[in-house]
Amino acid sequence: MQNELIPQLTEQQTVIEQILAHRRSVPRAQMNGTKIPDDTVRWLLSMADWAPTHKRTEPWYFVVFSGDKVQQFGHDHAELYKKHTPEEKFAQPAYEKLADCSTSSHIIAICMKRHSDKLPEFEEVAAVSCAVQNMWIAATALGIAGFWQTGGMTLHPSMKEYLELEGEEDRVLGLFYLGYTDESPLKEGKRNLPMEAKVRWA
Repeated sequence: MQNELIPQLTEQQTVIEQILAHRRSVPRAQMNGTKIPDDTVRWLLSMADWAPTHKRTEPWYFVVFSGDKVQQFGHDHAELYKKHTPEEKFAQPAYEKLADCSTSSHIIAICMKRHSDKLPEFEEVAAVSCAVQNMWIAATALGIAGFWQTGGMTLHPSMKEYLELEGEEDRVLGLFYLGYTDESPLKEGKRNLPMEAKVRWA
């Protein structure tokens, strides 16, 4: 029985390695504007919901922008930048880059709803990160590109207010851009250190 399972296990390992080892960030400029069905994005979010979570706090919270709301979010993000940036530091190209979301199909604001009475913050940040990884791996398996961004006004208090996060310790952890690309989202990558340098067997 065990011998019969070995080829199946090997095939599964190959598929898992192909996705995990070749998943890469795909910048928005490399997305082509083709729309992803909302139901597909709902499925990706359902995969995010199965992330590990200590004490089942499930701290991840996502605000999804779809359809016309994608470009509206880009405009609003750019306006936040303009409003909260001193005139001498304001850059029109940066404003225009934030405003133009035409290549992205969906934008998902990655948020954390804090449960400070139950867990230290780092555990909840880790849980949200695992949720995003679940979503990203699932997207890659479907040939969908993803990009986790923290630039612009993403981490500014104004974005938290814009997304209506009411808890004092709630946080915005990034913006996740989803879209299709003309090339495969699977790409060769490299690690700076071999795995042996990052593991010690006690």
